[in-house]
Amino acid sequence: MVEFSLLGGLVVGTGVGVLATLAMDRVMPRLPEGATPPRVAASVLTGTTVDDAPRRLATWVHYVAGVGSGVLFLAVAAAAGASTASTPVTLALASVVMVGLMIGFFAIVPLPRASGLPRQRLVRVRRDWSICAVIYVVVAAVLVGVADATLPPI
Repeated sequence: MVEFSLLGGLVVGTGVGVLATLAMDRVMPRLPEGATPPRVAASVLTGTTVDDAPRRLATWVHYVAGVGSGVLFLAVAAAAGASTASTPVTLALASVVMVGLMIGFFAIVPLPRASGLPRQRLVRVRRDWSICAVIYVVVAAVLVGVADATLPPI
């Protein structure tokens, strides 16, 4: 029931993070704001407008955050697993918490600090990010469930 050693959790969480970020990357271009969410973070880091933010930095930040979120998802799932008996319930609880963390963090920390986004775009960016966060968490939950069911204790 979502139990990994510290090293195993880091390895599995990193893999989950990369794969869930890749899944998110398949959805992002189909949304109205496209790659704007990663560029928001790059904008904040460089002090440039979102549309002028360096694409390479946006990609790096996106994947580093994705890997970190994979490890965090695994930690949240392990914590939830301590209070529930079944893996599906554990993953459902962890998913709700993780979606809230991802959307809340983005909406409270980088988005308000980004420059060059008119107010009418903020709603679209927030909505697109919410869709991406849900996709990320669904993929992460499936991957953790599969890893939990198939991997030997690591």
